[in-house]
Amino acid sequence: MMIPLRAVTFCTLLCSGLGLIPLTGVRRRVRSKQNLQPPTAQIKMEVIDSSTIDRRAVLAATVLGTTASSLPSAALDFRSWERVSLPSSSTLYDIDFDTAEHGYLVGARGTLLETIDGGKSWKPRTFANLDEEEELGYRFEKVSFKDGEGWVIGKPAILLHTQDAGKSWERIPLSPKLPGEPNGIVALGNNKAEMTTSSGSVYQTTNGGRNWKAQVKETIDATLNRVSSSGVSGASYYTGQVTNLKRDDTSGGYLAISSRGNFYLTWQPGQDFWIPHNRNTPKRIQSMGFVKNDANNGLWMTLNGGALSISNPNPDLTTENPQFNFVNLNSGGYGVLDLAWRDDNEVWAVGGAGTMYVSYDGGKTFKFNKSADDAPGNLYNVRFFDKNRGFVLGSDGILLKYVGGTSS
Repeated sequence: MMIPLRAVTFCTLLCSGLGLIPLTGVRRRVRSKQNLQPPTAQIKMEVIDSSTIDRRAVLAATVLGTTASSLPSAALDFRSWERVSLPSSSTLYDIDFDTAEHGYLVGARGTLLETIDGGKSWKPRTFANLDEEEELGYRFEKVSFKDGEGWVIGKPAILLHTQDAGKSWERIPLSPKLPGEPNGIVALGNNKAEMTTSSGSVYQTTNGGRNWKAQVKETIDATLNRVSSSGVSGASYYTGQVTNLKRDDTSGGYLAISSRGNFYLTWQPGQDFWIPHNRNTPKRIQSMGFVKNDANNGLWMTLNGGALSISNPNPDLTTENPQFNFVNLNSGGYGVLDLAWRDDNEVWAVGGAGTMYVSYDGGKTFKFNKSADDAPGNLYNVRFFDKNRGFVLGSDGILLKYVGGTSS
């Protein structure tokens, strides 16, 4: 579930199991419509002008009691991202690549875009047996590819599968007995995939989605009823929903936040239940993830009001209170929604009102970056596929592509 953000003033952001389940139904063959009319204008990269001092940096400096003449070097940083022109103005939620050049982008109002040049240009795609009105009603939230096999998941609940790199798709029936709404999918190759739901269920298929086997034996509700007296703050307020599920690419473990943001949970393959953890701060959790997509490197956590904390490597996730270290982001109150490590040293943070921050010391200190100043809207997702391929996704059809170039 996405947390909508909107700027109120320049210094304030309004934030606020299970067994084997056979899936029954007729599988419908879906073909991707390749011969669509392209946009009238050629899709091109659009380099954002960097000749002016960023207004958000000036406002943030004012909030912090500084003057324009004392702005940090962040305000003078070279632009490391450039805007990609898209044939869509819908909110973008996820991106993945099958090869270095071929990938897909998904979003609201049935947005499905394809690239064959590494993300420099994108063309719209649709599904043959979803009529236009029906397709516009879907919000595609996750896309995942591995070795030519891909999956797309969305709301209202829909799951699509391809085995030929997107040339044709089939719709996979989802059981009405599935607890929670499907909200995540990871392609594992050779008809194997992992799916998560808003109730914290984790399922795995090895036959292309015909059957799904539960990986977590105990529901989160049952776990909290059993451990709530042990001191997990906020467990009694659990609504039965989790958000922000993130997967550890190394171990296959998961991280999730309670829908109220008052505690978080972790799970590793082989464990029977999720382990709940305290947030150790009065502020609600906004977003979380794994450092470099690996729990052994640590966890990161953002809080309401733009606060950021990062744990030490190898955190003890069997305890209720893993330790986090506060990072001074100087966000001026803008919420931070996602972080991504380009390498061991370079880290990017994105958030509300088009704000971007960069660290060149592995996340110890951050400074403002103005690459998205001319792209008004919230930035929801930042992702690096390797050191030279990175993308930022946001509202209003915002897609930024990493081009490098720093002041350090």
